[in-house]
Amino acid sequence: MNSPQTEESIVAIWTGRLLGALVVLSLLADAGVNVFLPHLLAENLAKIGFPMGLAPIIGSVLFVCVLLYMIPRTSVLGAVLITAFLGGAICAHLRIGEIGSPPQVISALLGIAAWASLYLRNDNVRGLLPLLTRTRI
Repeated sequence: MNSPQTEESIVAIWTGRLLGALVVLSLLADAGVNVFLPHLLAENLAKIGFPMGLAPIIGSVLFVCVLLYMIPRTSVLGAVLITAFLGGAICAHLRIGEIGSPPQVISALLGIAAWASLYLRNDNVRGLLPLLTRTRI
């Protein structure tokens, strides 16, 4: 028999789901542009030093990462891969001298949001990352 969930835990779960949905939608949009409309990214890719031919590959890799994140059994692996992908994006912009640029900030926020979403909706993640502890007096 399952123990009843508190209102606080229900709110946390739904907040985590909504946050995760925002991450998924944002990254799927990015992957879709890379795969289906790479010409829209031509200027940015050239600026960073990536050839246009890599855009569909980048988009496909991102799509696989997001797909793994969306599946509950593989969501932690997906979050690790998404974090690695976004870290690469941050590094690529850093390489060309863009420090604190909007792409870097967005990438960092998406990575934080991916993990925050898991933290709010997954007991196992909360057990691994005990950010908040309650003390009883």
